[in-house]
Amino acid sequence: MRIRPVAADELPVLQDIERAAGTPFRALGMAVIAEDDPPSLADLERYRRAGRAWGAVEDEVPVAYLIAEPVDGALHVEQISVHPDFAHRRIGRTLLAYAAERAREEGLGGLTLTTFAEVPWNAPYYERLGFRVLTEAELTPGLRKIRAHEAELGLDRWPRVCMRRD
Repeated sequence: MRIRPVAADELPVLQDIERAAGTPFRALGMAVIAEDDPPSLADLERYRRAGRAWGAVEDEVPVAYLIAEPVDGALHVEQISVHPDFAHRRIGRTLLAYAAERAREEGLGGLTLTTFAEVPWNAPYYERLGFRVLTEAELTPGLRKIRAHEAELGLDRWPRVCMRRD
């Protein structure tokens, strides 16, 4: 699986990946998450222009993507999604490794993300990849701001955590 920057004309494909990746949440009683809108084209373009939108491609078509931005000395993974047709191929792991390498190149201290605590392919998955749950005292101002925004969106209906991998 090749990882590369996403092209502008591929942004709608990322939205399709996001919609498909949300489908499994229905089985957990999280239909609101399954039906949530993907990031807007304008938001995706902002990450792409900043050089922080990467896709895992097969036959030059993205099947997974990761968008990120620096937050308080770490590269914060805003979204990582794998199309369900390509699940269980270690694509998410590969995208995270790629992001970690970009973070190292920029002198950032690690990766952070926020995620659902009890969804098997969320926090438990990231723990297997070396992430750890941050305590309330460890949250940086930027992570607190991200969590506050998520709460405004109603994501706190289900337990959420901030995680970090140095």
